[in-house]
Amino acid sequence: MRVLITGNMGYVGPGVVRHLVKSSHEFKVIGFDTSLFGHCLTTNESLPERMLIEQRFGDVRNIQTEDLIGIDAVVHLAALSNDPMGKQFETVTDDINHTASVRLASLCAKAGVKAFVFASSCSVYGFAGDGRARTEKDSVEPLTAYARSKIDTEQSLARMDHGAMTVSCLRFATACGMSDRLRLDLVVNDFVACALSSSTITVLSDGSPWRPLIDVKDMARAIEWAILRAREPNQGILVVNVGSEKWNYQVRDLAQAVAASIPGTTISININAPPDRRSYKVDFSLFQRLAPDYQPIQTLDTSIVGLRDGLRSIGFQNLEFRDSNLIRLRVLERHQSAGRIDQSIRWTI
Repeated sequence: MRVLITGNMGYVGPGVVRHLVKSSHEFKVIGFDTSLFGHCLTTNESLPERMLIEQRFGDVRNIQTEDLIGIDAVVHLAALSNDPMGKQFETVTDDINHTASVRLASLCAKAGVKAFVFASSCSVYGFAGDGRARTEKDSVEPLTAYARSKIDTEQSLARMDHGAMTVSCLRFATACGMSDRLRLDLVVNDFVACALSSSTITVLSDGSPWRPLIDVKDMARAIEWAILRAREPNQGILVVNVGSEKWNYQVRDLAQAVAASIPGTTISININAPPDRRSYKVDFSLFQRLAPDYQPIQTLDTSIVGLRDGLRSIGFQNLEFRDSNLIRLRVLERHQSAGRIDQSIRWTI
């Protein structure tokens, strides 16, 4: 089976490529990426792209039908993928994350692609102040441009004619875990980096917000399931929360878990911080019923240890990591200041 992965040179992509290539299903994996973050490597090993049968370079907004000929499944990861980038590049976020995603799905259906897997997000729930875990049938409250782009794409996909193509919208919990192109603008990853670089975890909120989490390794397993799953008769798109009930944590608990894994770490919590509206628990029972053999197998402790050991292996000690290439917004800003990309985040050179 030939699988094309957009955004394969991001944070999640390397792990997805590795998992699919090593699976028993003989996936032939092709990458499609504009390479904005291709240089942001956090590995001492060879380039993750060596596992691909082909790496194609291009902007997902410009992908054409000929790029999809002979492709059996498309895993669509390409996006501006966090709230700070969405705030600074709100129009571009909609252009890339929503408009280009719907266009790509339409091209896939016309090209005969059998499965389209869209990486959505549990962030669409935004705020769930009553403490009840949200299911796929609950209303959504996207609070950011990033979250709005994800729910807008889901709704557009639901309205389009995708023929015989199976469409899966995977509402992933917040990602964490080690990667060949690590991001440190995610809560657990940030806490581990803080502990290693300064021995102090600074929690900007009062620590009470809820976050569902998932390790990137388990994201890859869920994507494999979505590629292979059988489409039910008369089923439209499938929207499913992807994660585990055990992985609903309050931020203060995440900080404590990291501190326990890295002795000598202290925790500073801003108890006077205003309430953080981004707080929600998520119900993952539908995913558990649909994909019993693909449930998350990582634990919070194994993810933290993987991050700790992975960062130590590359000699990470950067006190100023929030201004480094491990923060995606900083990478885009540096590209822009050097004139390499324009305001629409398109290469100029």
